[in-house]
Amino acid sequence: MTALLVALGAAVGAPLRFVVATRLDGRLPWGTLAVNVAGSFLLGALSAMSLTSSELALLGVGFCGGFTTYSAFSVQTHGLGPRRGTAYAAATIVTSLAACAVGFHLAS
Repeated sequence: MTALLVALGAAVGAPLRFVVATRLDGRLPWGTLAVNVAGSFLLGALSAMSLTSSELALLGVGFCGGFTTYSAFSVQTHGLGPRRGTAYAAATIVTSLAACAVGFHLAS
Protein backbone atom coordinates (compact mmCIF):
# COMPACT_ATOMS: atom_id res chain seq x y z
CA MET A 1 0.00 0.00 0.00
CA THR A 2 2.81 2.45 0.86
CA ALA A 3 4.49 1.98 -2.51
CA LEU A 4 1.18 2.71 -4.23
CA LEU A 5 0.78 5.96 -2.26
CA VAL A 6 4.32 7.02 -3.18
CA ALA A 7 3.62 6.25 -6.84
CA LEU A 8 0.35 8.18 -6.73
CA GLY A 9 2.01 11.24 -5.21
CA ALA A 10 4.86 11.09 -7.72
CA ALA A 11 2.35 10.73 -10.57
CA VAL A 12 1.07 14.19 -9.67
CA GLY A 13 4.37 15.81 -8.66
CA ALA A 14 6.49 14.80 -11.65
CA PRO A 15 4.18 16.15 -14.39
CA LEU A 16 3.71 19.35 -12.40
CA ARG A 17 7.50 19.72 -12.22
CA PHE A 18 7.72 19.19 -15.98
CA VAL A 19 5.13 21.92 -16.65
CA VAL A 20 6.80 24.44 -14.34
CA ALA A 21 10.29 23.70 -15.63
CA THR A 22 9.37 23.87 -19.30
CA ARG A 23 7.58 27.20 -18.80
CA LEU A 24 10.26 28.87 -16.68
CA ASP A 25 13.59 27.34 -17.76
CA GLY A 26 15.44 29.41 -20.27
CA ARG A 27 18.98 30.70 -20.34
CA LEU A 28 19.05 29.93 -16.62
CA PRO A 29 17.15 26.99 -15.09
CA TRP A 30 14.61 29.12 -13.17
CA GLY A 31 11.96 26.39 -13.32
CA THR A 32 14.19 23.82 -11.66
CA LEU A 33 15.12 26.37 -9.01
CA ALA A 34 11.43 27.17 -8.43
CA VAL A 35 10.33 23.54 -8.02
CA ASN A 36 13.23 22.70 -5.71
CA VAL A 37 12.57 25.72 -3.48
CA ALA A 38 8.78 25.20 -3.46
CA GLY A 39 9.19 21.47 -2.80
CA SER A 40 11.62 22.16 0.04
CA PHE A 41 9.18 24.62 1.58
CA LEU A 42 6.35 22.10 1.35
CA LEU A 43 8.45 19.26 2.73
CA GLY A 44 9.53 21.46 5.63
CA ALA A 45 5.88 22.24 6.37
CA LEU A 46 4.88 18.59 6.10
CA SER A 47 7.70 17.64 8.47
CA ALA A 48 6.25 19.91 11.15
CA MET A 49 2.77 18.41 10.88
CA SER A 50 1.57 15.27 12.62
CA LEU A 51 1.12 13.18 9.51
CA THR A 52 0.41 9.49 9.40
CA SER A 53 2.90 7.29 7.61
CA SER A 54 0.45 6.99 4.70
CA GLU A 55 0.09 10.76 4.40
CA LEU A 56 3.85 11.21 4.55
CA ALA A 57 4.32 8.54 1.87
CA LEU A 58 1.80 10.23 -0.43
CA LEU A 59 2.73 13.87 0.13
CA GLY A 60 6.33 13.87 1.37
CA VAL A 61 8.00 11.02 -0.43
CA GLY A 62 5.65 10.77 -3.40
CA PHE A 63 4.57 14.29 -4.32
CA CYS A 64 7.61 16.22 -3.05
CA GLY A 65 9.98 13.55 -4.33
CA GLY A 66 8.37 13.64 -7.78
CA PHE A 67 8.04 17.43 -7.82
CA THR A 68 11.62 18.27 -6.86
CA THR A 69 14.59 17.14 -8.89
CA TYR A 70 18.21 16.53 -8.08
CA SER A 71 19.08 14.98 -11.44
CA ALA A 72 18.01 17.97 -13.54
CA PHE A 73 19.62 20.29 -10.99
CA SER A 74 22.98 18.52 -11.29
CA VAL A 75 22.90 18.33 -15.10
CA GLN A 76 21.87 21.97 -15.45
CA THR A 77 24.47 23.08 -12.91
CA HIS A 78 27.19 21.28 -14.87
CA GLY A 79 25.90 22.78 -18.12
CA LEU A 80 26.21 26.31 -16.78
CA GLY A 81 29.97 25.94 -16.45
CA PRO A 82 32.25 26.39 -13.46
CA ARG A 83 31.49 29.98 -12.47
CA ARG A 84 27.75 30.21 -13.22
CA GLY A 85 27.19 26.60 -12.18
CA THR A 86 28.76 27.17 -8.78
CA ALA A 87 26.68 30.31 -8.23
CA TYR A 88 23.50 28.52 -9.30
CA ALA A 89 24.24 25.51 -7.08
CA ALA A 90 24.96 27.71 -4.07
CA ALA A 91 21.81 29.77 -4.66
CA THR A 92 19.67 26.65 -5.02
CA ILE A 93 21.04 24.95 -1.91
CA VAL A 94 20.86 28.01 0.34
CA THR A 95 17.41 29.04 -0.89
CA SER A 96 16.01 25.51 -0.65
CA LEU A 97 17.31 25.02 2.90
CA ALA A 98 15.90 28.40 3.92
CA ALA A 99 12.54 27.55 2.34
CA CYS A 100 12.47 24.25 4.23
CA ALA A 101 13.17 26.03 7.51
CA VAL A 102 10.47 28.65 6.83
CA GLY A 103 7.95 25.96 5.90
CA PHE A 104 8.74 24.04 9.07
CA HIS A 105 8.48 27.19 11.21
CA LEU A 106 5.18 28.30 9.69
CA ALA A 107 3.60 24.86 10.06
CA SER A 108 4.77 24.44 13.68
